[in-house]
Amino acid sequence: MLKGFRAFISRGNVIDLAVGIVIGAAFTGVVKSFVDDILMPPIGLLLGGVDFSELYIRLSGERFATRAAAMEAGAPIISYGVFLNTILAFLITAFAVYLLVKSYDRLRAREAAAPPPPSEKDCPFCQSRIHIAASRCPFCTSDLSGLGPLA
Repeated sequence: MLKGFRAFISRGNVIDLAVGIVIGAAFTGVVKSFVDDILMPPIGLLLGGVDFSELYIRLSGERFATRAAAMEAGAPIISYGVFLNTILAFLITAFAVYLLVKSYDRLRAREAAAPPPPSEKDCPFCQSRIHIAASRCPFCTSDLSGLGPLA
């Protein structure tokens, strides 16, 4: 059982998946920081100095100075500003993944469009098209064995 597990873990796909998960987790942190620390403050400023992370709805009648104070007091709140930040982070991550997949597809299409290796060549004596592996021309019966594959 341990031998089978070792063989499974050492397969290339599992290693690639593990690397992808680790890179994805690190990328998620970068995107979250980008949204929370770089993107949302200017948007909040343009919208009149709104701090999106502080936007919340009080479900109780109590008033609190900040969202953190409401959470610390244990008051029921809906933190829709944090949710907006999370949605924006998701959209940025999804767009980055879209660009990555689109680039990968473009690369695969370019590889698929590569022409196949030649299967024919011209006879150097009569200029007829013959199979690339031919050692004698079927049209003029010239010997092509010493001329190489692309004579």
